[in-house]
Amino acid sequence: MLQSIEMKDFMSKDPVILHTDTALYEAVHLMLENKITGATVLDEEGHVVGVVSEMDLLRALEQIAYYNEGDGEVGDYMTKEVTVIDEKMNVFDIANKLLELKIRRLPVVENGIFVGQISCRSILQAMKDSMCPHDDSEDDIHE
Repeated sequence: MLQSIEMKDFMSKDPVILHTDTALYEAVHLMLENKITGATVLDEEGHVVGVVSEMDLLRALEQIAYYNEGDGEVGDYMTKEVTVIDEKMNVFDIANKLLELKIRRLPVVENGIFVGQISCRSILQAMKDSMCPHDDSEDDIHE
């Protein structure tokens, strides 16, 4: 039953995205405002070029404060090695990939272009909904 879950129905199709030239303080603001722990970084054509997490931003701001460097940009501190997935991937393979890589989210691409994001929360929602009735109060997934 879980094998037949289409993850495209559970992925975030409009998550917060950042660009390499996004100022660090703007990235922090967007993540705090949207109550998320990380975001995908795209280039001008919509290709995934990185991800930035709370830990990346904390490390960046700590360095900036310590060395009194002022501001920085997301591209200077993002994680550049990013695993992406196809929206047709099954729920078990995605869950295993998240567990194996010890990450919370994976960008979803179609023909190399970013189309959304799958998170641990998305997987939990998909699994729970396959076994129990859906509860509309759970629909506000940001990650």
